Amino acid sequence: MADVALSPDTDPRKKLDAAVIATRPTRRYRAAAFQAYVLFSAAGFVVLAVVARTVPYFGIDLTITRAVQSYHGDIFDQLMFCISWIGFFPQSLVIGLVPSVLLFFTGLRWEAVVALFAGASAGVATLVKLVVHRPRPSIDLVRVFHELPTSGFPSGHVLTFTAMCGFFAFLTYTLLKPSWGRTALLIAFSVLAILMGLSRIYQGQHWFSDVMGAYLLGSLWLALTIRVYRWGKPRFFVHQPVAPEAPVVQTA
Repeated sequence: MADVALSPDTDPRKKLDAAVIATRPTRRYRAAAFQAYVLFSAAGFVVLAVVARTVPYFGIDLTITRAVQSYHGDIFDQLMFCISWIGFFPQSLVIGLVPSVLLFFTGLRWEAVVALFAGASAGVATLVKLVVHRPRPSIDLVRVFHELPTSGFPSGHVLTFTAMCGFFAFLTYTLLKPSWGRTALLIAFSVLAILMGLSRIYQGQHWFSDVMGAYLLGSLWLALTIRVYRWGKPRFFVHQPVAPEAPVVQTA
């Protein structure tokens, strides 16, 4: 049977675009503001990485870890375990792929592709760990849930979730019109990224400075991700079903 073209009044994806997607000028303004904030927050990463290369931990690391671990509620303990668990492979792979698939099939094709790029931050974390080679917290100093053999700086869990949750928050903020659902999504992505850092400290698998370094580097990767997103959309995905972009105009 031949495909039947849908009019704008009957195409559900066009209705989604008109109902919840912000206008193009608004999307561009929000994108620029979000990227400027992220770049500013990432400025201290290089300094922290250089220091972490020579200092196994700071006094504030020990103080914060012991303070966080001083609470032993069962519900909190299970929450911290579950949050950390989703950051390990293969759970992290599923967490990264499912949203990309959903974005693709709702018509946000370029957004789905760039979401995979955001998830590539896991590889960046691995490379930085090899360079900095900082030891993880010791069982002689704090409670360690499970000893891991890899380097501690930066936290791979936190870096990846900062980049991915940050990109999904970016899409939510720039694409969707103001609503309770939009606000709820922004809060959810922010809380997940924050809890991931807290869980890594609580389980004694990273120092506070490992986590902060991951937030900073994750923000930097997020800024690059947004840059790739804004560069590619008007060039390759101007006709996608939802939230299309005006093509780049070539000037002489």
